[in-house]
Amino acid sequence: MIAFRTALAPLVLLALAGCASSAPVPRPQAPPPPRGPVPVPPTQPPPRPVAGFRAPEIMNEPGLAGIIREDGDSLLRRFGEARLDVAEGDMRKLQFAGPACVLDVFLYPLRPNSEPVATWVEARRASDGAAVDRAACARALQRR
Repeated sequence: MIAFRTALAPLVLLALAGCASSAPVPRPQAPPPPRGPVPVPPTQPPPRPVAGFRAPEIMNEPGLAGIIREDGDSLLRRFGEARLDVAEGDMRKLQFAGPACVLDVFLYPLRPNSEPVATWVEARRASDGAAVDRAACARALQRR
């Protein structure tokens, strides 16, 4: 009889475990949908940029005041004939060269559809291309 009880005990426990159930865990309910139209705060649309136009960075370095923001004609009067005059889109690059150095002046429009003006200058030694002082190179290349 003890063997019968020993064999029966696990079956009884298994049956009782199947009957036992845990209570469902309540889920938080979503708030009810709003009634009527939902007010939307007024917004101002961002200004519309001109397609493809990006305002250029303007160099601000001592000694370049007579170059930066000058147009191409002014630069040609100041330095003489450019060794290179390259236009690509609304950008223009003027390159002036002498025995001591080479000066690259980059001109971009400050506003859409405006004339390009000098916004950036690079200078290098003519012999080996090493960077040199921009203002000193500009002074060396000016027409006398």
